[in-house]
Amino acid sequence: MAGQQFQYDDSGNTFFYFLTSFVGLIVIPATYYLWPRDQNAEQLRLKSLRRVHGRCLWYRLRLMKSQQSIVPTLKKAALLFGWAVFLLLAYKVSKLDREYQEYNPYEVLNLDPGASLSEIKKQYRVLSLKYHPDKGGDEATFMRIAKAYAALTNEQSRQNWETYGNPDGPGATSFGIALPAWIVDQKNSMLVLLVYGLAFMVILPVVVGTWWYRSIRYSGDQILINTTQLFMHFMCKTPNMNMKRLVMVLTAAFEFDPRSNKEATIRPTDNIEVPQLIRELGNINVKKKEPPFCYPYSLKARVLVLAHLARMDVSEEIEEDQRFVVRKSPALLQEMINVGCQLTMMANSRGGLHAPRLVTIENCMKLTQMTVQGLQESKSPLLQLPHFEEEHLRYCISKKYKVRTLQDLVSLKDSDRRIMLRFLGEEKYDEVMAVLGSFPHLTMDTKLQVLDDEDSNNITAGSIVTVTVTLTRKRMSDMFEKEQESSTPCPGEEAASTEEAQGDASKTKTKVWQNKSKGAKKTAKSKKKKLTKKKATPAPAKAKQANGNVAGNEVAVAASAASATKEEDDDASDKGSESDEAEANKDSPSERDEDSDKQSDTEVDEMAGDDEEEWEALQQSIQRRERALLETKSKVTHPVYSLYFPEEKQEWWWLYIADRRDQTLVSMPYHVCTLKDTEEVELKFPAPSKTGNYQYSVILRSDSYLGLDQIKPLKLEVHEAKAMLDNHPQWDIPDTEEEDEEQEDSDGIEESEDDDEDND
Repeated sequence: MAGQQFQYDDSGNTFFYFLTSFVGLIVIPATYYLWPRDQNAEQLRLKSLRRVHGRCLWYRLRLMKSQQSIVPTLKKAALLFGWAVFLLLAYKVSKLDREYQEYNPYEVLNLDPGASLSEIKKQYRVLSLKYHPDKGGDEATFMRIAKAYAALTNEQSRQNWETYGNPDGPGATSFGIALPAWIVDQKNSMLVLLVYGLAFMVILPVVVGTWWYRSIRYSGDQILINTTQLFMHFMCKTPNMNMKRLVMVLTAAFEFDPRSNKEATIRPTDNIEVPQLIRELGNINVKKKEPPFCYPYSLKARVLVLAHLARMDVSEEIEEDQRFVVRKSPALLQEMINVGCQLTMMANSRGGLHAPRLVTIENCMKLTQMTVQGLQESKSPLLQLPHFEEEHLRYCISKKYKVRTLQDLVSLKDSDRRIMLRFLGEEKYDEVMAVLGSFPHLTMDTKLQVLDDEDSNNITAGSIVTVTVTLTRKRMSDMFEKEQESSTPCPGEEAASTEEAQGDASKTKTKVWQNKSKGAKKTAKSKKKKLTKKKATPAPAKAKQANGNVAGNEVAVAASAASATKEEDDDASDKGSESDEAEANKDSPSERDEDSDKQSDTEVDEMAGDDEEEWEALQQSIQRRERALLETKSKVTHPVYSLYFPEEKQEWWWLYIADRRDQTLVSMPYHVCTLKDTEEVELKFPAPSKTGNYQYSVILRSDSYLGLDQIKPLKLEVHEAKAMLDNHPQWDIPDTEEEDEEQEDSDGIEESEDDDEDND
């Protein structure tokens, strides 16, 4: 019976196959993921952003980093070295001889397949005379010749060769191990065991343990779990958090503690620099002894954040620390918003918890805007633009222009804007307009409905309401163009507009709907006058020669009254004739039935069309949701213009529904991170349990810009839910059917009893 045989690679050929495969499995994926992207494309992108973002801090840091970094060069060198090793090993493997070859006795005897027995014997004699050891030939070669001759002449050997490929019959299955033989040599056993123990018992557990210990300390958004717990504690403790308290909680995060994060540092110069900044900033609650606000790392981070908001210059020693703190702040504030939403949901579902107030969550959003733009809460949003300083704002907020927001600046005419910004030169003015034109301008359309319901427009108590918000992003430069088009019409358009205005003025006198209403009013008044005139008695005429004009006027009034009564009688006679004609022209009963049938058919068709439209809309919404779940959109939207933020920030938004009267969240804030041109977002919330009218607000907030937030009112009319039907028609079973079923059951029982008796 054939066995199995394992042998190590003495020649080293198999080991080269293993080594080539191992190196290829490392080099090929590493090249795909680690090869530096086209630097020219990045340079072109930065060049295209230079006109608008050239003064931004992140842009200048990116240019310096791209010029000084040698990491791409090192990556390329390492990957090229790996490919050189891989190609060398592949060339070495291609030159190796094949160790295993199929045994063919005809090849050994130098014969063609199918040679006759006489030819085999003749060839054997010739080769044996040449390779026989007694004749000075090679013994191994002669043994192969003898074995081949036996395989072709001996019946048993030939059968074994044809069946098993070997004249000796089935042999042991040989498995080659792609490791050199010196590994299992007794002389090297201790060294091999030492390497195995070090690799699998020390290095591997340490690497896995380190990775696991670091990963369990962070959440899915790469925020320390201890920081999340800290935010939750202070939000429960202080549901109504003002901006000063919020900055203290933010800077107490463990990301700024060197014991929890190695990126955070405490420098010896902090004892000099930080107190100096505290004196310049003023009151920042330094004497507060509540931990962790009194810890050195928290105090330093708070001072650096407040100095950033005040746009104060700091020394080069702590400038890098300030950039680190500012860079981390938006992600920490987003985590704080998530914690506030979780606490709100827990308070709504369980009760017993103090949910954070709406002002706390909105202050988190506002602090994110302030951190990105480097502005304090009370500062004007116009300071987000380049070359704008505090002393320049007096030109904008004057009584003549009253420009306080970015929208006010956009709505000005170009001539007025140039006059107002005359303190800027031509180049600076063009730069300000280019930056302002790159700012986003969003339009928000809302649609209120109850999905998966028969009447999607009827909101009942406790139903799940879906508000579909369609966001459309445009640039402020588009608003400039519209403003210019509206403010500078063409001469032909002006003439046409004047003609239209004159035509409209003339048409306003003879509008159809006005004539009808006036005619109706006149007829009603004339009827009343007619009744009163019938009741009144004619007064005697007074002839006064001295007052002839008065008499003439009275006569004229009487004549006009008579003519008015005649016109009224004519109108009444005309109406009477029209009514008589209408009665004469009334349709017959059969015609009325046909009209009613046609009307009912049209109503049925309209209802069917409405149902089809609702069904198509429902299917489209389902398909849209499925596509949104399957496709992954890039979070790279539009770069934010931020003069003092140290990292490139993408333009994102928060969208939520709130009850501003009760200061509560109605729907959880949705972080819109994929808005490039248009985006459709669905906000869902349960309708109130009580019927009535409710006034909510759909709020859109930027996480990067000040003064671009939008609030849209949302009116909700909640009706009473439909009562559940206890006796549905499909459950009404007639008495005859119940009796038939009982009769069938009784017949079945009797038949089973009869069968049992027969079996007995």
